[in-house]
Amino acid sequence: MTAVAGMAGIGMSAGSPDVAMAQSSGPHINAIDDRPAARLRRARDMETAAPSATQGLAPTLQPQTPQLQMPVAAARPKGAPEMVVIPPGTFMMGSPLHQRKRDRNEGPQVSITIDRPFEIGRYEVTFDEWNKCVKGGGCRRYRPDDNGWGRGKRPVTNISYNDAQSYIEWLNKKTGLTYRLPSEAEWEYVARAGQPLPFSTPTGRGISALEANFNGKFPYGPGTIEGEYKRQTVPVGSYPANSFGVHDIHGNVYEFVSDCYVAGHAGHPGDGSPRRDGNCDARIIRGGSWVTHGYQMRAAKRLRYTMDHRYDDFGFRLARTID
Repeated sequence: MTAVAGMAGIGMSAGSPDVAMAQSSGPHINAIDDRPAARLRRARDMETAAPSATQGLAPTLQPQTPQLQMPVAAARPKGAPEMVVIPPGTFMMGSPLHQRKRDRNEGPQVSITIDRPFEIGRYEVTFDEWNKCVKGGGCRRYRPDDNGWGRGKRPVTNISYNDAQSYIEWLNKKTGLTYRLPSEAEWEYVARAGQPLPFSTPTGRGISALEANFNGKFPYGPGTIEGEYKRQTVPVGSYPANSFGVHDIHGNVYEFVSDCYVAGHAGHPGDGSPRRDGNCDARIIRGGSWVTHGYQMRAAKRLRYTMDHRYDDFGFRLARTID
């Protein structure tokens, strides 16, 4: 059943690119959800009015995490997703005051130390993987819409936080392992991949359509140029992995993390664990998507949604604590 987002008494079905809205007054999101107001129908107006993204970007003044030898991934049980082992390290979570297009909820910056390796999905969970769950009697037998783009190795879309949890419950029973969503700190650590900069791209300072699936007409960072806007998802792994070996951490689909929403990083425990001291009726999505502009894919960018809300650019990636 398709979820509906309400705004001033108007019903809009998730997954329709002609009516996908950013609703600052709706029950599902907060006012900082600044994606294009109507993704495709209003794209021309948004693109005409948007400022250039090629202006200079001041560097993030943070110490870089030392290069560590990557641990070796454990053998995967049959049917388990492909994971990457992430080494421990320390980084600064959030964005500095001078970073272009930052939001207040990206601060204050806090030092995070992740003192143990953990696993994270090399790719976003795909339709193929989701369909195995449904055929196996899991995922509440929900069959999400693919918007006519195709299924297979494309990331599963029209997924809510609760949907992701239903997949994880099925997968844990099937494999005997304990998969989960990454914490917000773990996700941002992977999205930076050892660079104290907005992205884990080769330069770290900018992103273009050569490096991720998003509205490439609006890149971010110095020296970047306009590129293609595909207007849909692409199969996972279509773009180069970052230095941790993780694909599509920026763009393609937004990814849910496990934390309850807190409007900023003040009071963070600093150890990489998920926060449970905020609004637990709302969860956080990260990473931008096929429809967003470049600045919305920064490692520090964060949005909140209710746990049952679905959208045609919502997906997820798995994590696992190494025993």
